[in-house]
Amino acid sequence: MKKKPVIIFSLIVLVALILVLAVYRVISGSVTVADGERAVIYIPEGSSYAQVMDSVKSAGLMIENKMILDWIAGKKGYPQRIRPGRFVVEKSMSYSGFINMLRSGRQSPVNVTFNNIRTINDLAGVVSKQIEADSADIVAFFCNPANYSGDGFTGETILSLFIPDTYELYWNTDPAKFYARMLREYNRFWNDKRLQQADKIGLTGPEVSTLASIIDHETTKADEKPLIAGVYLNRLKRGIPLQADPTIKFAVNDFTMNRILNKHLLIDSPYNTYKYKGLPPGPITCPSIESIDAVLNAAVHDYLFFAARPDFSGYHNFSRTLREHNRNAAMYQRELNRRKIFN
Repeated sequence: MKKKPVIIFSLIVLVALILVLAVYRVISGSVTVADGERAVIYIPEGSSYAQVMDSVKSAGLMIENKMILDWIAGKKGYPQRIRPGRFVVEKSMSYSGFINMLRSGRQSPVNVTFNNIRTINDLAGVVSKQIEADSADIVAFFCNPANYSGDGFTGETILSLFIPDTYELYWNTDPAKFYARMLREYNRFWNDKRLQQADKIGLTGPEVSTLASIIDHETTKADEKPLIAGVYLNRLKRGIPLQADPTIKFAVNDFTMNRILNKHLLIDSPYNTYKYKGLPPGPITCPSIESIDAVLNAAVHDYLFFAARPDFSGYHNFSRTLREHNRNAAMYQRELNRRKIFN
């Protein structure tokens, strides 16, 4: 008789364990990557919980039991605390861990890379492909000098803010936050050493960037950049117009030109360095670090001119006198004619 209650109790305990295990199995279900090792979820600003679930589905994630996931999300108050961003799931995550990641906004950054940028439009086009911000919004932000004039930039010099490199940014970075990050990077780049070097040659940071942007279009040869920088610094010190062909290309908005003609030199633009002395109002492109450092470490010499070598090697012949320069320039012009390059 005594065995019956023991058996009943044992059965109750067994059933209870089975139920507990069943509930645990359901609750501890996971969100898994359907195809591959990882999935990336993009949650735009202002998304609803339903839209988040659409993003989860679009990312290729499988949910074993959506009702349980929804219940856990509700218990944790996630539908009322949705945060935008880029979130990564490696293979699988428990329901609880998944909701905790989304709710906390613990997103994974993206690597944003830019170089060889000529205009703000170019920059916006490249950056907007890597973060949520629309290119039009980025352009609008930087076309309004009020957004950065307090930091010493103008609409003409703002390109000097951007130091070509790769940066880790959060996907939901907006134009204002992008600017703030670039400003921090700019101030980090322009450390005491570089500022002292700029002061030594009598230029500000943006002016160094402006000259560097011209040099970027004069040569791709790293060993020649300090020489060309020295030529331009010599001309600035003596009050001689820079007469830099890349600034003419910028003024006519055509960097594909192979020859600068006399008619181009008549263009009335502050970027026409044949017509106006000194540096142009701002960079003609986003300058490379290599060219910035070439200006800061310019070669000391007495050259005032340089002309492309007729062998089309990409190097230049340097000269101290106009007569010598005209001879070098004539050799290059003859080679252009021989190759039938007229524009």
